[in-house]
Amino acid sequence: MATKRKHDEIGAAAVGVNLPTKRAKKGFSVGPANLPDGTYRRKAKKIKDNLVRKAKVRKLYSKIKQKEPVVTPKYYSEAPPPDPANPPASMELHPARQAMLEQPAAKHIPSHGAPPNGARPRRTRRPKPVPFEKEARLAQERRQEDETRRHEAEEARAERQRKLGERERFRKVMAKARKGGKNGQRKLGRESKVLLERVKNIVAD
Repeated sequence: MATKRKHDEIGAAAVGVNLPTKRAKKGFSVGPANLPDGTYRRKAKKIKDNLVRKAKVRKLYSKIKQKEPVVTPKYYSEAPPPDPANPPASMELHPARQAMLEQPAAKHIPSHGAPPNGARPRRTRRPKPVPFEKEARLAQERRQEDETRRHEAEEARAERQRKLGERERFRKVMAKARKGGKNGQRKLGRESKVLLERVKNIVAD
């Protein structure tokens, strides 16, 4: 049986006017249409194929979901029947625990080092760490070494000055003793004293 024509179609046919035909749906596009053949065009094609695949999967999933009946889970309002292999735990205490609870609480005897009345022992506070302690100690040792070296150098300088002074004095005394008196004879007494003192210094060193 042929379908009836619509009223507008009948009127249009009588008048002789051509009605606009329905245009076919155009597929969606990703990215601009005038992309050159290359990386960007391949990327746009890949995105479009991915979108089409996802849409097909969603459509197929919705069809399968409509065909399958909705199964509602059954929740048991009452507890399941007891299993004879695993009996439920009773609320009674174990005999050993019951006996332990019935015993009078033993008095806690504090140990030798523990303070009385259950007070916590005071912790000895550790000394506060000194920043750059090692460097300060090394600097102090270096300072002491420098001070010792300087003291030794001063003592050596003073000893050298003393020896130079003694040598100069011996030289003057010996020159005066060798010069002789009024008659030109050497003063052996003065010279012997100088020589004796020099021998004493040599032996002492």
